[in-house]
Amino acid sequence: MRTETAPATEGAAASLPAGWEEARSRVYAVGLAAALPAVERPLADIDGYTLAEPLTTRTDLPAFPTSSVDGWAVRGTGPWRVVGRVLAGGTPAPLTEDGTTVEIATGAMVPSGTTAVLRVEESTRTADGSVDGVPRSGPEWRRPGEEAAAGEELLPAGTPVDPAVIGLAASCGHDTLRVRRQPRAALLVFGDELLTAGPPAAGRVRDALGPTVPSWLRRYGCQLRPADVVGPVADTLTDHVAALRTALTHADLVCTTGGTMHGPVDHLHPALAELGADYVVNTVAVRPGFPMLLARVVGDDGRVRFVAGLPGNPQSAVVALVSLVAPLLTGLVGRAAPVLPHVTLAEPVPGRGDHTHLALVRLDRVAGTARPVQHVGSAMLRGLSGADGFAVIRPGSTGAVGDRVPVVPLPLLPGERAW
Repeated sequence: MRTETAPATEGAAASLPAGWEEARSRVYAVGLAAALPAVERPLADIDGYTLAEPLTTRTDLPAFPTSSVDGWAVRGTGPWRVVGRVLAGGTPAPLTEDGTTVEIATGAMVPSGTTAVLRVEESTRTADGSVDGVPRSGPEWRRPGEEAAAGEELLPAGTPVDPAVIGLAASCGHDTLRVRRQPRAALLVFGDELLTAGPPAAGRVRDALGPTVPSWLRRYGCQLRPADVVGPVADTLTDHVAALRTALTHADLVCTTGGTMHGPVDHLHPALAELGADYVVNTVAVRPGFPMLLARVVGDDGRVRFVAGLPGNPQSAVVALVSLVAPLLTGLVGRAAPVLPHVTLAEPVPGRGDHTHLALVRLDRVAGTARPVQHVGSAMLRGLSGADGFAVIRPGSTGAVGDRVPVVPLPLLPGERAW
């Protein structure tokens, strides 16, 4: 994978846009190279985190022979004289004499000396209180290490933690796990034309990204407080530089909205140059959203931070999130590079010439098909609100009915599984 960067003094006209797939590979690689440190966290607090170390068992699973049924642990042939009872959580005495039995509950430890477990529903009691019946030929208990041996690796580092992983870790005897620290994010909203309340009017538009982007970032696993959302930042170079400097003191990733081109009030590129940033990606050959960027800033402490420049048009900004921010964050937490699912197109989707087309689609999960939605202009959010993701139409092609194409899912809630 290419990981070259260019200084932020380089203008957009000085380099060709990166291909969409190349850009994703590049930002994932720089994220992985700057993977966040491991932290120790209680199991109750790690849903949505990522394993920093392999998950191994602290003991055999199960740790002792465990009855699979309610019944009788017997020794020798019947009928058997009842000499006790063992419940889950107890440690039974061994069965030392043939013709004896103890009542046993599901999940209880099987006494040593047991030759069979007789199911309660297949047993009878004799007049003298003994137990009789015919045990099944197979063992009715779980053997130690049947699920896993002590020290066995169950899940590799980089595994996303969900409730199933938490339960498995608990069953292995863990109270805490080492996980990657979650990325800290900030959002800077640029644009003097933006309103933060009420309907748009008199040439000013309502800021839709300030309330929206933080929610997407949290769904990608970022930590982001209300105080980390700043704006609208005044359209001056001085204000842009000051806002970026402040955000970069605490955030691993700073997202900005608007200002990614080279218009009269687009100050992001000069601000990045003043901060000594390097471009990882400076524009991407994708529609919508091509003027997106990702830059890398090395702080005085030597730690790498990132700035993701999202276009000001709302749908384009979300395209930038799924295209650049998602793979970057995947690398930062040490997960494997994302592999996109594929679906079958139920309706045609046009191409965009030499650019990759990310087309909003609605998924039919039963049929495994996708259909494009309406109202998909780069400044529109109506289509996005009814979509499940973006169909990927590669450069120089179109999507015909029946074609199998990759799909970029919209970010899920923490713990949810992808399509």
